[in-house]
Amino acid sequence: MKITIFGAAGDVGSRMVAEALSRNHAVTAVIRKASQLKELPQGVIAKVAELQDGTNLTPLFNDQDIVISAVRPPQGAEATLVSLTRTLINAARTSGVRILLVGGASSLKMSDQSGHTVLTSPNFLPASVVPIAKACFAQYELCLAETEADWTYLAPSAMLVPGTRTGIYRTGKNHLLTDETGQSRISMEDLAVAMLDEAETPQYKRQRFTAANT
Repeated sequence: MKITIFGAAGDVGSRMVAEALSRNHAVTAVIRKASQLKELPQGVIAKVAELQDGTNLTPLFNDQDIVISAVRPPQGAEATLVSLTRTLINAARTSGVRILLVGGASSLKMSDQSGHTVLTSPNFLPASVVPIAKACFAQYELCLAETEADWTYLAPSAMLVPGTRTGIYRTGKNHLLTDETGQSRISMEDLAVAMLDEAETPQYKRQRFTAANT
């Protein structure tokens, strides 16, 4: 497939690029700054685009089979995630290309049956991540309101960390996945596996899903 990946030089985006290349897909890597070109692997088509609210991204979607967004705003600008996502979804709708979004875990319900989400559960999130958690919650609500674009929202586990690619993970839809000790974790590498599996074999069209190693 021909796959465009936004946020291709980021921690998660770079893993998405590597996984897509390993499966012999044709990858277009979209980055914000020309200085990031050196961070991209050989074999990608590099595009530099400053993603802003209202930017016309349709040309980057045209002729692609799938678009993956691993975009994350810098610290202090977390609230812009919603407008950036709206811009991406608008382009997906206009072009008719399916978009897969790396989101956050904040909208998932806790596994303790409390009725709380990851965002609202008392003392669950460190204060430092609350701004991006709120932004991701709003991002998911934006997706839910979208009825025309072909979107899928991947909510990672509570702990998304660099690690190794095992290719072993389990999926869910509405609840945070945890192990017997209550830990919720997935490596960035295996999150990329889950995303590319979904790209190749769609199971969650216009839906959220989550993935965990534990």
